Amino acid sequence: MESPATGTPAKRERMYSTQEQAASSEEWKSSTKRETLGSLEIELQRLLKTASPDEVKYWEREFSGFRNLFSRYLRAKAAIDWPKIMPLPENAIKSYDSLTEGDPLTIKDRLSKLVVIKLNGGLGTSMGCKGPKSVIPVRNDLTFLDLTLQQIQFLNWAYGVNVPLVLMNSFNTDDDTAKVLRKYANVQVDVHTFCQSRYPRIDKETLMPVVKDLKDPDLENWNPPGHGNFYESFYNSGLLDKFINEGKEFCFLANIDNLGATVDLNILNFVMTDESGGKVEQPEFVMEVTDKTRADVKGGTLIQYEDRLMLLEIAQVPKDFVDEFKSVSKFRIFNTNNLWAKLSAIKRLVESNAIDLEVIVNPKHLASGLNVIQLETAAGAAIKNFKGACGINVPRSRFLPVKKTSDLLLLMSNLYDIDGGNLTLSALRSFPTTPLVKLGSSFDKVRGDDVLSGGSDIRWMLCYLCAVSLINNPHYSKVTVQSLYF
Repeated sequence: MESPATGTPAKRERMYSTQEQAASSEEWKSSTKRETLGSLEIELQRLLKTASPDEVKYWEREFSGFRNLFSRYLRAKAAIDWPKIMPLPENAIKSYDSLTEGDPLTIKDRLSKLVVIKLNGGLGTSMGCKGPKSVIPVRNDLTFLDLTLQQIQFLNWAYGVNVPLVLMNSFNTDDDTAKVLRKYANVQVDVHTFCQSRYPRIDKETLMPVVKDLKDPDLENWNPPGHGNFYESFYNSGLLDKFINEGKEFCFLANIDNLGATVDLNILNFVMTDESGGKVEQPEFVMEVTDKTRADVKGGTLIQYEDRLMLLEIAQVPKDFVDEFKSVSKFRIFNTNNLWAKLSAIKRLVESNAIDLEVIVNPKHLASGLNVIQLETAAGAAIKNFKGACGINVPRSRFLPVKKTSDLLLLMSNLYDIDGGNLTLSALRSFPTTPLVKLGSSFDKVRGDDVLSGGSDIRWMLCYLCAVSLINNPHYSKVTVQSLYF
């Protein structure tokens, strides 16, 4: 009998049905994935042998998390099944206008059970800076960190409470942040820090870690695995148990470069109030969302998928449906990454390994010329794992992120008033929308030197002065600066 291996192509094609070919392809993929995991395990064990004796336990824990993330990356579907998206159920997204603040005694009690956590892992490289992004000056030489501490100190003074501030750093920002925090010794805020995980970047071709020796100081071979790593790293730091033992119940998590992400007393009252007498499950997790504009079409949105509320990011959208995802009329809200989560629920989910976050694959090209991928997750994706989770449609004023110099320009201008570290739109502005600022490539850097040591760029300062004079006009809606001649 002629075997399939030696038969003609026509005969071999007849011997396999379409179904059998599909099964064979899946078996091939499964086999390849098993081999990749096996090779990764061998490589991680080899790397562990290069660790110093006092760091072995640390790296064993880090590699355990990385192994879990890598395994999920191999199993993950590239995109969701678009037809399975269902309309959001009633009350999945609540209106901010329906919330109430509560009386002063209630506010004090709620605040005493709150922990504020800021994501402080980013560098200011996108704006031409070195060091933590949180030390870039925003207003009156006050940095993101200055304003955040002012906000919480003002809150503590006003209500006679002790709301702590926790900074989640990355290995890129941890040392510099520790140096900067020394100057806040007299600030009336308890500040805690912890460092998120440090995972190896992966060679795009071999799918193996780029790093070959744990003593190698080259940080380019490593990456922080996104803010979805918050839950595990917060738990591992010991701070989660510490706060639970102190009677804290909820945390408010937000990006430190979003100056609209202040402690909102209405939302705080909502997450800590059970008005149903226990008949309705109170939310363990709340995501602040806001109305999408054409500038936010790539932002993640909430959907109902497989009977759960889920955060949908553009990377998960099939290519044929990207335009539909960007539609302002169909997906009207997007995630601000202002998140409220119950501390006991975080503990339960981490200990039971029940936080299932979609893996984000971020391709990078290293200075060495190597193409790599880094695996990341998003904190908001955990919404599907918490009981009673919901969204709250908040005013746009709670979303003031600074990603580019054009964003910073608006906050530097007198379009915003500042009080107690809080930025509010000036009352002189006759309508609530903010001007659209477009800066040419000559103005995409804030500083010419290291942020930590100061320095300035004269082109940026001229641009600032020029734009402020335009923004001061309350009816002006667009500022475009392509070049300045001097």
